[in-house]
Amino acid sequence: MRQLVLFIGFFIGLSSVFAQGGTVRGVVKSNEDGNAIPFAKVTIVGTDKFAPTDIDGLFSIPNVAPGKYTIKITSSQFTEFTQEIEVFKDATVDLEVEMKLGKWIDQVDIIWDDKEKFTDPDVSVDKITNADIKKIPSTGLPDIATYFQSMPGVISTGDQGGQVYVRGGTPIQNKVLLDGMTVYNPFHSIGFYSVFETELIRSADIYTGGFGAKYGGRISSIMDISYRDGNTKRFAGTVGLSPFVSQIMLEGPLGKAKNVSYVFTGKASLLEQTSKALYPYINDGEGLPFNFYDYYGKVTVHGDQANKVSFFGFSFNDQVTYQAISNLKWNSYGGGSNFIFVPNNSELFMKGRLNFSRYDILLQEENIQDRTSGILGGEMAFDFTYHLPGKSKLEYGFGFNYFETKFKTFNEVNRAIEQNNSSIEGGFYLTYRHVTANRRLVIEPGFRIQGYGSVGTVTIEPRFSGKYNITDEIRFKVAGGYYTQNFTSTTSDKDVVNLFYGFLTAPENYPTNFVQPDGTSKVVNNGLQKAWHAITGLEVDLSKKLKLNVEVYYKWFSQMTNVNPNKLYDDNIANFEIDDALKKNFIMESGTALGGDIVFTYTTKKFYLWAVYAIGKVDRWNGFEYYAPVFDRRHNVNLIATYNFGKNETWEITTRWNLGSGLPFKQTNGVYEKPVINNTSDDYWNSNSTELTFIYDDQNNGRLPTYHRLDVNVKKSFAPEKHKNLKFEIIGGITNVYSRKNIFYVNRVTNQKVYQLPIMPSLALTMKF
Repeated sequence: MRQLVLFIGFFIGLSSVFAQGGTVRGVVKSNEDGNAIPFAKVTIVGTDKFAPTDIDGLFSIPNVAPGKYTIKITSSQFTEFTQEIEVFKDATVDLEVEMKLGKWIDQVDIIWDDKEKFTDPDVSVDKITNADIKKIPSTGLPDIATYFQSMPGVISTGDQGGQVYVRGGTPIQNKVLLDGMTVYNPFHSIGFYSVFETELIRSADIYTGGFGAKYGGRISSIMDISYRDGNTKRFAGTVGLSPFVSQIMLEGPLGKAKNVSYVFTGKASLLEQTSKALYPYINDGEGLPFNFYDYYGKVTVHGDQANKVSFFGFSFNDQVTYQAISNLKWNSYGGGSNFIFVPNNSELFMKGRLNFSRYDILLQEENIQDRTSGILGGEMAFDFTYHLPGKSKLEYGFGFNYFETKFKTFNEVNRAIEQNNSSIEGGFYLTYRHVTANRRLVIEPGFRIQGYGSVGTVTIEPRFSGKYNITDEIRFKVAGGYYTQNFTSTTSDKDVVNLFYGFLTAPENYPTNFVQPDGTSKVVNNGLQKAWHAITGLEVDLSKKLKLNVEVYYKWFSQMTNVNPNKLYDDNIANFEIDDALKKNFIMESGTALGGDIVFTYTTKKFYLWAVYAIGKVDRWNGFEYYAPVFDRRHNVNLIATYNFGKNETWEITTRWNLGSGLPFKQTNGVYEKPVINNTSDDYWNSNSTELTFIYDDQNNGRLPTYHRLDVNVKKSFAPEKHKNLKFEIIGGITNVYSRKNIFYVNRVTNQKVYQLPIMPSLALTMKF
């Protein structure tokens, strides 16, 4: 602990070295509920000094020359704030600002957006709020799951239980965070809903590749979600109801001092109860047997300025029965604490967290033994941000994790694969962002040191991102790095719906040699998964309202682990001479993902258009041959449009059209009748039978038909004049407007086809008070 205090004190002391003037810092909040306002624009009028607020509403502007100034703060949906301040040398001006709700300011946002893009690399990241989530058509109530699936480079394999793959990575290679805590399964079995409450989301940063050193433990993508705190001003809430889901959120201050707030949310599916009556044409009248329940609660104690501490707990549950296929259920629960500490007279912000969570999953299928998996994880971590003169900054942090995993599955020949482990991990990261004086060049080098106790390995992971502002309208950017992770998830080709993702730490029972595509053999030292990313792109402001973003990416997954489909023997002394390929639980693989995205964004006060085209190619090498994984979708298009109209723009129509080329699948090469010998009596032909047996293609050489779907929502908002805080929203929607029959599953024996969801009208009502 003494070393930790000295370490923190050293960086706090740097302020005296860099300071040439004073510092203006503070926190920006809403006067409606006392919550922080992220991405507000803080400017010192008459100078080139400016800064955005972070997700907690914090900002810091160092090295301000002594004198009297006017500080101006703007944010969409809030009235502009100004205040006179006086700055002294080597002193800090602390501000706690509350902004009033106002009107959407188009021109201010556009001007600021240009400023921010000069100083932030912004490579392969989409920074959104709950207002952005509501621009996407929803089936019932808005949810981030629908937004995530519409992003460039993101592939979903289905409406019913489809998994989400990001630029060639599998779901286990995507890290999802809620206020810094890992969420092991963020999406429910029906693909429209996540475990997150939309009304609570303050911000979400979604990285599809090339993410910085702050994030470790995953090799493909990051979804970093931040929740707001409860209302410190008054008791408030939201109630929502649709045929798919019901939800409630309650919040308010605890006590008269109003420095302690709470928020509680609950969400439950209604599909099993409503679908038989509302959608009798689905699943032969059996309805949609999806059930989930989500609960979350948080209490926050607010101190002076931005200092605060929060305590939270959650429980997420899911259960589904697929018609004649499988039963799956999972549950997750946990809790923890987060805090923010701002030292006096310093440019340093300190954030910390302590949490734990438990996740268990069970898959049951006919004629196949149950598959189970579970993980218990605990974390303690600290993050520091130090603001330097000239828009530069230093970020660093460290953390420790403890995991227990249990896992049991069966491969294609029904051989058990079982592993129970515990592990300790530790990590340290450092990132430095430098912005040149003319703001033409931004470079952000960094590195991460990650220690994995289960395999006795320490990795050094370099990361880099940068941007060159060619002109005020054209910006070139790059990012890349080295990434590792300890977790592995295994699936079976027998899983009709690819939902069962068992968690286990880096496996131990794997071949010690891996044959590479060039025929050479590589020694495998551990079971970690490893990847390199390289991304380049171009941002172009075609006009003040029309933006173009183009990115090209390459991911090389140099080492991955997978369940061994060819295991026939137990790995013991008696089978010593048998090849590892026939007795090890796991095999090693490598692979690549190559592609690009083109995104057009057009934004005005009334109209929003987002057009995305993504092209990609994913392959895997298993030591013997190349194959296309089931998520290798070559072409993907998303068109999203939102239009506000009517008196006071209380009407809104949103549409989304998604088109995706066919996904790979394993074809049937032939069928034959295999004799089954029960006895050798004289009546041989009548006392014995035959069994229908399929001969499959070696790999996924077939392609399913093209997927496409159109969704439309119409929303009406209104508020009674006599009740200031009471607001209503009615959302009418149609999912799959022209009832496209997209393939979900084909029974190879009966040739029965099961399709994704057909046309589904819905109506939702939300009340806020």
